[in-house]
Amino acid sequence: MKFGDILRNLINDREITQRQLAADLNIAPSTLGNYIQDSREPDFQILKDIAAYFNVTVDYLIDYRSPYTKSRNEEEILRIYRSLSPEQQDLYLEQGKAFLKINSKENAKSSKSTLQNGGKVG
Repeated sequence: MKFGDILRNLINDREITQRQLAADLNIAPSTLGNYIQDSREPDFQILKDIAAYFNVTVDYLIDYRSPYTKSRNEEEILRIYRSLSPEQQDLYLEQGKAFLKINSKENAKSSKSTLQNGGKVG
């Protein structure tokens, strides 16, 4: 994904205007527009400022795959988690654990069914 698309998505997620972001970052709205259109790239300091503003990593902004995450979705989950309050983070984790329990129960049922059918598939 291109930097401009990532930046546009972050702006939309935050439900702010480009003009507001430009003002908050102390840059010209036209400069921000160039970033979003991928006709210009930010310097390192602006890139760090944008990352701090949205509580994401620079790697996330430039779509760099860290060896510590396996996919864009995993990075997105981490970005969302970091943007939540501590109470919301706890709830987010509990919801994830609930999914794990559901998957565990479904896997147990599937294994039991396979054993009862003599391991036959089909």
